[in-house]
Amino acid sequence: MSENMDDQSARQQDPGYRSVEVQRLGTTRYRATNATGDAVEFGQGAGLMSPVELLLAAIGGCSAIDVDVVTSRRSEPEEFRVVASGIKDKDESGGSRMRDIELSFSVKFPEGEVGDKAASMVPRLVELARTKDCTVSRTVEHETDVSMRIED
Repeated sequence: MSENMDDQSARQQDPGYRSVEVQRLGTTRYRATNATGDAVEFGQGAGLMSPVELLLAAIGGCSAIDVDVVTSRRSEPEEFRVVASGIKDKDESGGSRMRDIELSFSVKFPEGEVGDKAASMVPRLVELARTKDCTVSRTVEHETDVSMRIED
């Protein structure tokens, strides 16, 4: 077995290992499938989210889950919406990237003591998502190596 295969095997044994497989379905149309078989189609064209939109959805979704899991134990929200936005731009080397990513939370709970308690938790939970809990936004915010290889 080659050293590269040993490295891949060790990587896959890590408890934090996550992966998705991306398959081409047609011109600019793809399907990402995770280890349990859940899938999402994306690409360019009608009815498809672009990879950049999926990135924004992943950041917004990860942060939303962090807030929702805790607050919904107290009260079911009447409204729970997160808008993730950013500017697609070129960096100093001319490479494409997103900048100035912003999440805007709109979370409303029923009036009353229980709803008020859940609502009072939102600012702290949003801050925790930003600084500690949301793996996706923290990965984007902090320098992360991305390597690419071609398999034989």
